[in-house]
Amino acid sequence: MTARFPNTRLRRPRATNWSRRMIRETRATPDDLIWPIFICEGRDTREPVASMPGVDRISIDLAVKAADEAKALGIPCLALFPSTPRDRRNERGDEALNKDNLINRALTAIKAACPEIGLLADVALDPYTSHGQDGLLEDGEILNDETVGILVQQAVLQAEAGADIIAPSDMMDGRIGAIRDELDKAGYASVQIMAYSAKYASSFYGPFRDAVGSSGVLQGDKKTYQMDPANRLEALREVEQDIEEGADSVMIKPGLPYLDIIHAVKGRFGLPTYAYQVSGEYAMLMAAAEKGWLDGDAAIWEAFLSFKRAGCDGVLTYFAPRLARMMGA
Repeated sequence: MTARFPNTRLRRPRATNWSRRMIRETRATPDDLIWPIFICEGRDTREPVASMPGVDRISIDLAVKAADEAKALGIPCLALFPSTPRDRRNERGDEALNKDNLINRALTAIKAACPEIGLLADVALDPYTSHGQDGLLEDGEILNDETVGILVQQAVLQAEAGADIIAPSDMMDGRIGAIRDELDKAGYASVQIMAYSAKYASSFYGPFRDAVGSSGVLQGDKKTYQMDPANRLEALREVEQDIEEGADSVMIKPGLPYLDIIHAVKGRFGLPTYAYQVSGEYAMLMAAAEKGWLDGDAAIWEAFLSFKRAGCDGVLTYFAPRLARMMGA
């Protein structure tokens, strides 16, 4: 049926604020937020990340305070990432299997102080390897199955320390099923897995590497295991495989450049679907806002709504506290 003018005026419902609020299709609450934080050694220690204005590496005691802040703002979950000193990195990433490593101590401390907050733990070797790769490196090749054998041990240690969600970010084949099996055997059947299912070999990760102490460490690139930015159908295959292996939720990373992938994944599978608004996305918005080229709050909010509109159930974003305050938390 062809719309008739002037009987049909699509501007009419947009004319007032109260009416726009009534017909709004996409809604957001603090429940949609996961706040990634970077943990460093020390006490009462705060180290600014130069490439991420407003983001600091924080010691465990301050991370506990961040959990209290998240609780007050209604943010349900924190994602923890360690800044590992170089003297604790080696070729095999052995620090990942230290039950008293930085991230495990942080998980235990936060869970004891603020049990109501969900804790997501990253599983991969890149924070711990001297070469910066996510897996074991031998003669220039990333060893898939040998790496998975280490990741399952890392995941169990994190569950023991208090992780509620294990989030493998390594992109090794078969690791979701192997981790699920090992968690179940170890008595952690209730611990969730959020799979980094479609993690692209992106240029938007640079500031993150600064934050976790990996800048200048990486040998080579990650294109043999992270996805080609040109591919869409491959992402659907990755997601399907992770679901079959037992993933409770899936993630697409980065976020804004991959809204089409988010939309396709949610539409095809209907599983809880998350995006990671990565460090480079954060840095771009912050830089433009600091220059006065963008209205910071408006741009941050619009970007967040785009994730929700595309189909995200939640977003990992460094803007989480700021967004929660915008929502009136």
